[in-house]
Amino acid sequence: MIRSGSEAIYVEDLKKRFGRFVAVDKITFSVKRGEIFGFLGPNGAGKSTTIRMLCGIITPTSGYGRVAGHDIFSDAEEIKHSIGYMSQKFSLYEDMTPFENIRFYLGIYNVPFKQWEDRIEWVLDMTRLQDVRYRITRELPPGWRQRLALGCALLHRPEILFLDEPTSGVDPITRQNFWEFINHLAQDGMTVFVTTHYMDEARNCQKIIMINEGRIVATGSPSEIICTMFPERPDADLNDVFIHLMSRKER
Repeated sequence: MIRSGSEAIYVEDLKKRFGRFVAVDKITFSVKRGEIFGFLGPNGAGKSTTIRMLCGIITPTSGYGRVAGHDIFSDAEEIKHSIGYMSQKFSLYEDMTPFENIRFYLGIYNVPFKQWEDRIEWVLDMTRLQDVRYRITRELPPGWRQRLALGCALLHRPEILFLDEPTSGVDPITRQNFWEFINHLAQDGMTVFVTTHYMDEARNCQKIIMINEGRIVATGSPSEIICTMFPERPDADLNDVFIHLMSRKER
């Protein structure tokens, strides 16, 4: 049954085929507004393909989906105005300063010029990059560049923020600070859709889905999934669940 309402994201029987290869195979799930939602799976499981469909980058083969109230088949451009996206690969301009990157993306997102000064200061304060606003971005530590990328993804105040392995390659302290900020965003009403290979980070999510070979293999809160998979193991964690579910087809 097709729904929308209070859900920031809803997909039903979503499928993507590339020739004979089925990358995503009829998945159905929903994400509540203001929820931190984890999308977990090994490399090649279909995570990136799903995100690209939800972000309006590629068109699904079949199924149904709405993101921020927009149809993923017919309203791709509207979706792009309603979301922020931070990719795993650093996508800003390393030969520009943080100030120049922020100003560039304000133009990309069509933020009214009269708001630029306030938005620039807001992002620099939020990311704690005021003191390096005029340094070349490639000279900044990885964690600082990640903060800058996150800030640029938030410049147009999106309803939904997509984060593709946002803390990959950064130190534990930066990871902790990053997640504290994500939690603040969700508390303020933003929906956060995140992929990660760090199972300790996934415990920050209210709901997670695990996907393997294009199909959903587990869904629920982290504690629900752990209890379902290992009801007699009080010491079990998400790492145990992940290894168990993702290795079953290899046995």
